[in-house]
Amino acid sequence: MSSYLITCTPAHGHVVPLLQIARHLISRGHVVSFLTSSRYADRVEAVGARFVALPTDADIDLDDADGAFPERGGLTGPAALRFDMSNLFVRPGAAQLAAVRAELEVRPVDAVLTEPLFVGGALLQLLPEGERPPVVVLGIFPLGARSRDTAPFGLGVTPMRGPIGRLRNAFLRAVAERAIFGGVQREADAMARREVGRDLGGFVLDWAGRADAYVQFTVPGFEYPRADLPATVHFAGPLPPTPSDAALPSWWSDLDGARPVVHVTQGTIANSDFGQLVVPTITALAASDVLVVVSTGGRPVDALAGRLPDNVRVAEYLPYDRLLPLVDVLVTNGGYGGVQQALAHGIPLVVAGQTEDKVEVCARVGWSGAGVNLRTSTAGAAQVARAVGRVLATPSFRANAERLGAAMRQADAWRSLESVLEGFAERREPSRRDVRR
Repeated sequence: MSSYLITCTPAHGHVVPLLQIARHLISRGHVVSFLTSSRYADRVEAVGARFVALPTDADIDLDDADGAFPERGGLTGPAALRFDMSNLFVRPGAAQLAAVRAELEVRPVDAVLTEPLFVGGALLQLLPEGERPPVVVLGIFPLGARSRDTAPFGLGVTPMRGPIGRLRNAFLRAVAERAIFGGVQREADAMARREVGRDLGGFVLDWAGRADAYVQFTVPGFEYPRADLPATVHFAGPLPPTPSDAALPSWWSDLDGARPVVHVTQGTIANSDFGQLVVPTITALAASDVLVVVSTGGRPVDALAGRLPDNVRVAEYLPYDRLLPLVDVLVTNGGYGGVQQALAHGIPLVVAGQTEDKVEVCARVGWSGAGVNLRTSTAGAAQVARAVGRVLATPSFRANAERLGAAMRQADAWRSLESVLEGFAERREPSRRDVRR
């Protein structure tokens, strides 16, 4: 039995997969503490973990960032990126580290498990190994390890082969690190010097690749090839889906295979404006011979005001373990977990997301050939109609999704994670042979 501290920024999309990991570790007999916002205390305790509250300075509701920072609302482009990186992620880092240190003083652990945007983890891993437990990054969104073969994370730029591609990547990296995020990087380095006595050791968005281990929850086929991939990176496959308790809607029997099923969703957080993707999809496919299945992600069904076309079916929540085997195309804004669930079932996608990590998820969908990336967060009906028609008519999209799905179904995320953690345990504890000597 081992003990672990999981640390997580206060964002629903980060907390939920880490709670799933906590639940699994606890089921294996391990002791888990979970450091995050007090908003998630009940959910942490419900999985059997010990809840540890982030201090006020680090407890920012990332799902309502505009509420926390009203001045953020009018920002766009690089200014918005800089604001978010500085205020939402870098500045809470010192308070995050203080909370981790305080917890470790009281309850030493065998490893700290964190996600890549918890900057307190970046600061912790700068300490000498003898002064801290191993830091293991949980890759719950696309891989952010620095590489000469990829553009900087966050731009949504896909690979270009050969020397020209590497020159392009180096140029983009210089622009990102020195121009777009130069001030943010200086701020992060200054904070690191204050807290641990040394610079961050590289670009703030790349720190996870310098951790003791990086467990990436996908398969290699859904990541860009990197000749210089750190040996610390381990591909685990996607987190297993959790059984759904959503009730079947009254119209469920309509999913009888008589016509193709197109499912559209904006998830459970980025769904305040259905005009971004759900309504355009409904409009685009209103006259087509498909069945459009909509999940509102918890919002009332009547949020889709007006008369819906006859080929549309709507529910607040749907049992994805039963729905996905019936879906022919998924239209989504690009949440990492949802995209991988679809791919695991061999479902091709149409994706439209350019915020947070979604820009990188959507880029990988297009690059892998498993779907169409619309390269926008607000799709037009004509765009959606063309993309869905193309995916339904072109067998290669389904074939590529099936290829990735086969690899995902063969992977064992829990076994991969346990193997990494057991490796640290073996290095930490003297072998019996050494004891006998």
